[in-house]
This record gives sequence, structure tokens and C-alpha cells, in this order.
Amino acid sequence: MAKARKTAIFDLEKTLLFRTLFLFTRSGELQFNNEHKHFLVQDNINQLMEGVKTGDYRSLAKAITLVENNLPGYEKLLMLLEHTQKAQVVGITGPPGAGKSTLVNALLHHWVRANKKVAVIAVDPSSPFNYGAILGDRIRMSDFYNHPNVFIRSLATRGALGGLNPKIIEITDLVKNARFDYILIETVGVGQSEVEIAGLADCTVVALVPEAGDAVQAMKAGIMEIANIFVVNKADREAAETMYRNLKILVHERADGAEETAVVKTVATEQKGIDELAAAIDTFLAGQNNSPEKRLHLLVDKSWQLMQASRMKSTDKTKLKETLAAAMNEPDFNLYTFTKAFEEQNR
Repeated sequence: MAKARKTAIFDLEKTLLFRTLFLFTRSGELQFNNEHKHFLVQDNINQLMEGVKTGDYRSLAKAITLVENNLPGYEKLLMLLEHTQKAQVVGITGPPGAGKSTLVNALLHHWVRANKKVAVIAVDPSSPFNYGAILGDRIRMSDFYNHPNVFIRSLATRGALGGLNPKIIEITDLVKNARFDYILIETVGVGQSEVEIAGLADCTVVALVPEAGDAVQAMKAGIMEIANIFVVNKADREAAETMYRNLKILVHERADGAEETAVVKTVATEQKGIDELAAAIDTFLAGQNNSPEKRLHLLVDKSWQLMQASRMKSTDKTKLKETLAAAMNEPDFNLYTFTKAFEEQNR
């Protein structure tokens, strides 16, 4: 018995050693901005792209990691993307506590029953210090962890405004190249710059709760601009009917004779009103322009950001941190003078 146990341990050690050596020979040592070192197997980019296009979830997950972290090969991967509008992008936004994750889960149940393939990109707020996040949205989608028709990816905002991840446009374009019917993007909430989700999504759903009446008045102009569909979630509560009527009045006044924005009541935890919501989404998607002005605005901004990032590649953030740490204790320290001097020294 003891001999067999020793043999088993020895075989396990050999297997682990072989695996470590194999991964090491195929890995590149990468350094992130947080100064931690990681290893990632360097798959052939063309093969990875083929895996994405055939709907392989592992390939898609690897590709998203590549893009999200600016790992070697990510630019080549993005240049292999095809311009496709097959997958419809639906944004789910709204204030915290509106039940956005529960709505996403309910829509998944509806579309999976209809044999649709759905990707979910769920964004959570992150720490301003280490950019980490709890990524708790998945808790409400536990029914679909291993479902063959559902792909779920959680992302952190990493300090970005607007309730989205800084690489959300690139990641969405990547997911569009996989074989999905719908891409659901759940944002952190109605933030300072919701133009991103409004431009990125083919249909933007704003989720509200009955108690959010005052909040609606406070942000009336903003949400009226971005919402294609309003959802009064948790509609089994007392103030739901009042909230619903007020929203109907708002959209009627805003329409001014044109088609009114749809308002739908739901109880997502009980799957009530979800069929009506899905129908409203499909109706809007069927009648909207595939290349709206808001998308052009988003793409212009993103192209500008890409050019800015390209020009900043030569800037060493670690060196900047070290130099700034020494300079900030000087009695005559001025951030703007320092920045200009550092930029000129490192051209």
C-alpha cells in the first residue's frame, strides 16, 4: 500500500513538473500597470480568432482577456475582426437597486427558451486603488453558468466613467464576431457619461423602481435622451402604478407627436412582464437604423482615444510614479509644471 502511494505521488509530481515546463516554454512574462507579473499562454492569434468565430467559449474568454489587459497580440486580434451587426446589443442601465442583474437573468430565461444564443457582459464598480471588483452580478445568473447557449463575462469599470469598462467597445466588437443572437451589457448604473451605453447599444433599456420617483425628476433630461425602453421593475410594490403613469406622461410629452418610448412593468424575480419586455426590445430593434448618429459619435470618440493611447505607449508609468513620488514633497511642487517637464524629458 505504501509503495503504491509513493508511486502515485511520484507520478503526480512528474505530471505537475511536465505541465509547468510546458506552460513555461509557451508563456511570455507580462507586466501589468499594478506591477504584478503574470503568465499567459501565447496562443496563435489567427487560431484564437478562428475559435471565436466558431463560437468556442474558451477562445472567446482568452481573446477578451488579451484585449482587456493590452497583452501582446491584442492589436492584431482586433484588426482581424469583421464588421458585423448580426448580434443585437441590448444595454441594461439604471440606478443601483433597480434589479438590473435580475432583469438580465429573466431575459436569459426568455431567450434561452426560444433557443437563442446570448452573451452577457456584466460590469461592476471597481476600487479606485487596485481596479479590482467583486463582480457579484453572476450570483443572479447562476442558472446559466454552464448553459451551452449562454456566455457570461464579468468586467470591472477600472476607474472609467459612464458605468462601463474602458475596453467595452473593443470587447463588444469581439463578442459580435462570435455566434450570438443577442449581447446583453449591464452597466454599473446611470453615471456621469451614459453616452457610451447609448452609442454602443442598439437598444438601451433603463430600469427603474417605484421608489425612484424623485430620482427620475432629478435626471429626467439625461434618461430621456438615452432610454429606448423604460422598465418599472418590482412592479408589485405600492408606488408602481404611480411611477408607471408618471413615466407614460413623460414619454408622451417628450414624443411631441412622434412614436413614444415604450414603458413596461415587470416583476423580474417572478418572470412577470418579461415576455412584454422582450417583445418591446425586438420591436424597437426591428425598426431602428443600424448606423445611427449616436454610434458615429461613439466611434469618433473611440478612434480619438485609440490614437491618444498609441502616442502614450512610450510613457513609462512606473518611472512617472517614481519621479512624481520624489517631486511631490518639494515645497514649490506644481503638478502642471512637473507634467510638462516630464513629458519633454521623455519624448
